[in-house]
Amino acid sequence: MIVEQLNIVDFMSKSKGELIIDVRAPIEFHKGHMANAVNIPLFEDAERAEIGTLYKQQGKETAITRGLEIVSPKMVSFVSQVKTLTKNKKAFVYCFRGGMRSNSFSWLLNTSGLDTCILRGGYKAFRNHVLSSFADKKQIILLGGKTGSGKTDVLKQLAQSSFQMIDLERIAHHKGSAFGSINEQKQNPQQVFENELYNELSLLDDSKPVLFEDESQNIGYNRIPYPLWLQMKEAPIIKLEIPFELRVQKLVDDYTTVDIEALKSAVKKIAQQLGTLNTKLCLQYLDDRNLADVARLSLLYYDKAYEHSYDKKKQPIIIVDSETVDAIVNAEKVKNVIENLKIKKL
Repeated sequence: MIVEQLNIVDFMSKSKGELIIDVRAPIEFHKGHMANAVNIPLFEDAERAEIGTLYKQQGKETAITRGLEIVSPKMVSFVSQVKTLTKNKKAFVYCFRGGMRSNSFSWLLNTSGLDTCILRGGYKAFRNHVLSSFADKKQIILLGGKTGSGKTDVLKQLAQSSFQMIDLERIAHHKGSAFGSINEQKQNPQQVFENELYNELSLLDDSKPVLFEDESQNIGYNRIPYPLWLQMKEAPIIKLEIPFELRVQKLVDDYTTVDIEALKSAVKKIAQQLGTLNTKLCLQYLDDRNLADVARLSLLYYDKAYEHSYDKKKQPIIIVDSETVDAIVNAEKVKNVIENLKIKKL
């Protein structure tokens, strides 16, 4: 029985809304996988390691024989799982290179009356496709502003007004500063971050602008892919200018329910930048539940670093002054600037 093989473009197009099965070991799946794929591993992590060792030490035939011994008792379970998950007896299958694992799994499913396709070149082909896509030209507009300006809230408000927006911090599960991991789930491996970013970018209309927050390349330990980062470094920036004390209050509002020990840990991460005295003051203020003065001292450091970074920027910067952190008001101000940018076809 010949299993149908699809190139990456056809595989992704035809698998939309269908069951996508990643048959690699759990450790491979955790490192990175296609969006919406489910992991039904042909071999568990220890089994994969065992077969790999046999292949190196005793050869292909011995490894295949051991693989069959491991897989045979699981065959009924594999078919049962897939029949439970698929809506219309179709499944799209991939392994790492589109080799023996995906072919064997698909053969089993087809023999059991299911209709399957495999990805030619496997996950490796998908990753090459993902990485090359970040060089595709986008009409990027960045929203900048010092810490506490409410940039993310403004972007979300603009998204509700039908503007295209990519929330990098949400995808990275990190807010991009020493305080960025607070109230966030653990960050995903870099490949997962890139795959999820690719998935969201692929849904955009490239003929229209897309808004990003003005980020550094590193967001926690996730890193914006370099080809996309290069485009961001050339994109126009709409920079919100919000008064210092309004930003202090915004931070107080955002962090008022956060565990004090988590805030202390974040302060210690920037102790060298804050200086010994200011670090001690921040920690004492936290003990006193005085978040406003913690915010003031922290902003002195972040504002200085922020302005230093802006001194190096070469792309167009449009200043938007505002006397509020109200996201609706500021979104309207930003929207007016975007409309002018569109007229000028930037």
